[in-house]
Amino acid sequence: MKRAALRVTIAAGMVALCGWALAQDAADSVAPEIATGISDREAVKTRRFMVAAANPHAVKAGRDVLAAGGNAIDAMVAVQLVLGLVEPQSSGIGGGAFLVYYDSKTRRLTTYDGRETAPKAATPTLFLDENGEPLKFFDAVVGGRSVGTPGTLKLLYETHKIHGKLDWSTLVKPAIDLAETGFELSERLFKQVSADAERLGLHEETRAHFLGPDDQSHPVGHLLTNPAYAATLKLIAKDGADAFYTGGIANAIVETVRTGNPDNPGVLSLEDLANYDIKERPPVCIEYRSFEICGMGPPSSGALTVGQILGMLEPFDMAAMDPARAETWRLIGDASRLAFADRGRYMADSDFVPMPTEGLLDRAYLDERARLMEPGTVLTDEVKPGMPAWDHAMHLADDESIELPSTSHFSIVDADGSVISMTTTIENGFGSRLMTNGFLLNNELTDFSFRTHRNGYPIANRVEPGKRPRSSMSPTIVMKDGEPYMAIGSPGGSRIIGYVAKAIIAHIDWGLDVQSAINMPHLVNRFGTYDIEKGTEAENLAGPLEALGYKVNIRDLNSGLHAIVIEEDGLVGGADPRREGMADGQ
Repeated sequence: MKRAALRVTIAAGMVALCGWALAQDAADSVAPEIATGISDREAVKTRRFMVAAANPHAVKAGRDVLAAGGNAIDAMVAVQLVLGLVEPQSSGIGGGAFLVYYDSKTRRLTTYDGRETAPKAATPTLFLDENGEPLKFFDAVVGGRSVGTPGTLKLLYETHKIHGKLDWSTLVKPAIDLAETGFELSERLFKQVSADAERLGLHEETRAHFLGPDDQSHPVGHLLTNPAYAATLKLIAKDGADAFYTGGIANAIVETVRTGNPDNPGVLSLEDLANYDIKERPPVCIEYRSFEICGMGPPSSGALTVGQILGMLEPFDMAAMDPARAETWRLIGDASRLAFADRGRYMADSDFVPMPTEGLLDRAYLDERARLMEPGTVLTDEVKPGMPAWDHAMHLADDESIELPSTSHFSIVDADGSVISMTTTIENGFGSRLMTNGFLLNNELTDFSFRTHRNGYPIANRVEPGKRPRSSMSPTIVMKDGEPYMAIGSPGGSRIIGYVAKAIIAHIDWGLDVQSAINMPHLVNRFGTYDIEKGTEAENLAGPLEALGYKVNIRDLNSGLHAIVIEEDGLVGGADPRREGMADGQ
């Protein structure tokens, strides 16, 4: 199939995608909805700068900063602090984040690790019961046991000190103002609060903020204020990150972690907060076609696993393959399974566990793995990790961690060409369900494997004091000829990796514009079962994939891809129709 034939055309209420009719002529039938029912969202084009994020209030805050002369880092601060108010179930200053950043002045690409850390008092048995068996997931999550040392605010503050342009307090003000005046409760937040009302009602401050007198969610359109968050931000605007990591707020965080849920207390301490720091790390990059795909290395598995998927697909002519055919998704799904097998065996915080990072992306190794995917083969049986080249011999067991979707992603390009790709999270929706000073606390420690060993071998992603749990967050900057070309990322738990890889393939190989690549239905295979996005024409592939031997699960796949492509004459942005965000700029 020619690349031109794979392009999406959006006109007169029709969307055609490579034989998948995402919307049909109204005289024939009603189009199947993509998650939120938005199937015809078009790419946004601007000349100078752009923000793509999961909530219009956050996009406006970032856009206003850029219009006032701020740079991408300045806009990042404003966007994140507003997201913590209007999308608190996904991210906030009680959580952590990964930042991939291109500085147009120095022409340098780097990454900053604001991932949460395990408290010094954490033990290997933190998530085991009295019989040495792993706790049930939500028994571990709800309460202080799951709370790691938050990193997001330190990341914002420290990177702003290095790269920021506008005054710090100016960037905090939009979130303060919105917290005081209030915002209308969206349908998305209403549904998520309603679905989790029982757990949200277990802690007094959380219940008081999210639930009404009947212990149910406030209705859609309710004006939700957060004066406690505004008060916290006023202290942060004045005293910076110290206001959070020491003093009264720090004391309240520790008290909440240790006593907020007496049945599941945590071990976070004032020392953990005072000693927390972000880390600048080199990006992990792999060549794909004429591009370099760059992202966050360990403790994220994102760049490595996305890179492995693309690296194994490199020998195949993906541009000639029809995305409406099962054989195309056989290749993508099997590449994903092979990459996830390596992820489960080797990937963790490399400050604690030796990792074959270079070996996992070695061209010869990926070509060897790709030969397992030759035409006529289907990886329906258990997929084993490979044997990448090591500079340190070590025997490891496969990981058992559970990573459920929440999180948020935003992309920013400023007028000078600096680029932000940032994925930010409190882990599960509403994190630990513990709230203090107007913000929710993460449950990030449940991203560790609950077990420490299997069959006598240690698990790389086991709990250790000071360690950062492995993540699937995949903030990505695509480079072309040494210049940034695209910023992209998504929420979605371990499916983030598949969402990002799919969008990159759809844009680079199949020639879709960035919004159409985001709109495209999801098909994700991590561990053997093929997840297919419910309510989309991708369901037509269920039968053909089953005929190949795969197990199939049709379900909601609620990504939150937000991307910006840098073209010669301006910027092209896309926002995931499965969420409530947008792309906007000037």
